[in-house]
Order: sequence, then C-alpha cells, then structure tokens
Amino acid sequence: MPTLTWTDKLALGLPEMDTTHREFVELLAHARRCDAESLPAAWRALVEHTDAHFAREEKWMHDSRFHACQCHAAQHKVVLRVLHEGQMLADRGDIVPVRAMIEELALWFPQHAQTMDAALAEHLLARQATAAA
Repeated sequence: MPTLTWTDKLALGLPEMDTTHREFVELLAHARRCDAESLPAAWRALVEHTDAHFAREEKWMHDSRFHACQCHAAQHKVVLRVLHEGQMLADRGDIVPVRAMIEELALWFPQHAQTMDAALAEHLLARQATAAA
C-alpha cells in the first residue's frame, strides 16, 4: 500500500498552499490509520478540508485569471465527487471502497501538487513579485 507523508518535495513555496497541502496529507494519513468505527468521521474531516482547499485554489485561479483554471478545476470536481461518494459509503459502513480511495488519493496527490498546483503556485508567486516591484 502506498503511504503518503509530507516531505519538502511537496512544498511549492506558497505558504498558504503548502500549509493546506500538509493538512491534506495529514488528514489522509489519519484516515488511513483509522479503524472501521472511526473512519467515517476521519473521512468527513478530509472531505470538509478538501472542499475548502479546492474552493480556495479555484478562487485564486479565478481572481488571478490563471490560464489553466478550467483544467485544474475539472480535476478538483472529479476528486470531490469521489470524496463525497466515499462519504456516503462510509456513512453506510461500507469502508472497503473508502480504503481503496485512500490509497488512490495517496498516489494522485503528489502528481497533482507537483504539476497542477505547482503551475498555480508559480503563477501566483510571479503575480506577487510583479505587484511588489
């Protein structure tokens, strides 16, 4: 089973984004460690965090007119759909698919962070540098 832990390789140099990403990794790791009884609550915390996380990124993309906004937001939409489906399953006590989702998220997140989010972070940092100049 893949294990996702926070490393400096996941840091993108944008403190608010890095903090949110670290929290996501920690919530995912916590959900992975949960027993069947505590998994639904841990999954709910992950879903709530990710809803806010993605909404914040999408606001940044919209406000800054990020060129890849549609593609990035589309990926968020798919992941959120899976997370919400997992919540319905977990609430019914069907945790086997949720455990599989945890493993898939552990594979997905580093790639998303190092591609889509890295491009957004670079864009936002460049805008900050331009505004400061």
